[in-house]
Amino acid sequence: MLNQAINAAEFIGMSEKTIDEIAYRVGDFLANKVDPGNREQKLLNELWVGAGENEKRVLASLLVRMVDNDN
Repeated sequence: MLNQAINAAEFIGMSEKTIDEIAYRVGDFLANKVDPGNREQKLLNELWVGAGENEKRVLASLLVRMVDNDN
């Protein structure tokens, strides 16, 4: 799902910075509002909760690149 969202954002011309900002906001929302459904999501949630703001932004950016590079 994240891959499709990134592809759509790139297709309509969103900048990398904008995509990273959206990923950061979505990550924050998920960490605060959604219970992790599997162990990978639980690990990401624990990393997010334990991170500072700059670390969260780096984590969001890394996830975007990881998913985008899978194409």
